[in-house]
Amino acid sequence: MKQYKELYIKICVEFCRLLIGSVFVFSGTVKAIDPVGGAIKINDYLIAFGLDVFKPLSTLLSFNLSALEFTLGICIFFGIYRKYAAILTFLFMSGMTVLTLYLALFDPVSDCGCFGDAIILTNWQTFYKNVVLLIASVAILFYNTRLSSWYTFKAYWVVTVFSFIFCSFFAYANYSHLPVIDFRPYKVGANIRQLMEIPEGAPQDEYKYAFIYEKNGVEKEFSLDSLPDSTWTFVKENNVLLKKGYTPPVSSFNIYDKEGVDVTSSILENDEGVFLLISPDLRNAYDFKIDEINSVYDYARDRGMMFWGVTCSDEEAIQHWYDNTGAEYEFLNADDVLLKTIIRSNPGLVLLKEGKILGKWHYNDIPSEDNMVSVFDALLNNSAGVSVESSFPLMYVFTFSVTLLLIWIYDYFRNRKRGVVEKKNL
Repeated sequence: MKQYKELYIKICVEFCRLLIGSVFVFSGTVKAIDPVGGAIKINDYLIAFGLDVFKPLSTLLSFNLSALEFTLGICIFFGIYRKYAAILTFLFMSGMTVLTLYLALFDPVSDCGCFGDAIILTNWQTFYKNVVLLIASVAILFYNTRLSSWYTFKAYWVVTVFSFIFCSFFAYANYSHLPVIDFRPYKVGANIRQLMEIPEGAPQDEYKYAFIYEKNGVEKEFSLDSLPDSTWTFVKENNVLLKKGYTPPVSSFNIYDKEGVDVTSSILENDEGVFLLISPDLRNAYDFKIDEINSVYDYARDRGMMFWGVTCSDEEAIQHWYDNTGAEYEFLNADDVLLKTIIRSNPGLVLLKEGKILGKWHYNDIPSEDNMVSVFDALLNNSAGVSVESSFPLMYVFTFSVTLLLIWIYDYFRNRKRGVVEKKNL
C-alpha cells in the first residue's frame, strides 16, 4: 500500500513540475518576445498603484521579469536547484495570487499581462489560473526531493546562468528590433479595413434595459416592455450588459490632421502606398536614423506617394522634431495606445497599401538608401508583405535546445558516468 502511495505522490509531483515549468517558460518567453509591451504593462501597474516614480525602471523590470520567469521555469522543469526553485516558485505564486485577486476585485488594470499579447485573460481568469499554479507550487515545495533531475548538481549553475543570459539576450534582440512574433492585430500582411469589419450575423451585445421612474416620492424600476403612464416622472436609465457580442480585432483606428479632421479613410483606401512614421512620443524618439527616414520620404515624394508622421505629441514637440531633423513631412495625430500597439518602436516605419500592412521597420532596420528602392518596389508590386518573423523563432529555439543538450551530454559523461550523486538539499 505504501508503495502505491509513493507512486501516486511521485506522479502528482512530476505533473506539477511539468505544469509549472511549462507555464513559467512560456510566460517568460512571450514577455521576452515583446519587452516593450511588458514595460507598457508595468507602467500601467505603477500608475494604478501610485508608483509613478519608478516608471523609468519599467524597461529594466520588463527584462528581468521575463528572464526570471524563464529561468525559474527551466529550473523547475529540469529539476535544477529543486529546493530553492520550489521556494522561489511558491513565494512568486503567493504574491501573484494575492495581486491578481486584488485586480479581479477592483480592476485597476484591465488584464494582468501574464502572457503578454499572446493570450489575453480577464483578471478573474488569471486569478483562477494562479490558484491552480499556487496549489501545484505547494506540492513541489513539500516534495521537491522527489522531483527528477536531468543534470547533476555540478551542472546546475551552468544551466541556470545560461538560461538567464539567453533569455535576457533574446529580450534585448526583440527590444532592438521588432518582436520576432507579432501577437497584435497590426502584423505584417494584416488588412486593417477587414479587421475593423463586423461580419454579417455576428452576435450583438445583449443588454437588460431598466428604467427608473418616480411617483409621489417613490422610485420604481420598469422594463422596456412595461413602461408606466404619464403620471410617472423619468429619473434615470440602468442598462446591464448580459452578453458581450462580437468585437472586431481592430475596434478603433482613427487618425486626424492638425485641424482635427479624420483622414483615416484616405490612408486606408490609398492604392499607391502610404508610409507612416509612427512616434507616440516625439520628445523621446530616437533621432539618429534621420538620414534613412528622410531618404524614405524622398522615395515616397518622387513616386507621388503619401508620407506622414503620426504622433500624439503636442505642437511644441513636433516643432522641436522639425528643428532637429529638418523633416519636410507633416504630422498627423492619433491616440498613443493605438500607436504603441501598431509598432514597438519610437519611431517606427509602416508601409500600407489599400489598408494592408506590407512592411514594418524598427528604426534600427529602416532600409538604407542603397537598397530601399529594391525593398519598397518589391513590396509595392507584389503586395505580399514581409514579416520579421520568418524562421527566427525556430532559430532561437534550436540554439537554446541544442545548447542544453550539449550541456547534458557533457554532464552525463563527465559527471553522472563517474558516479556524481545529486545533493538532496539542492
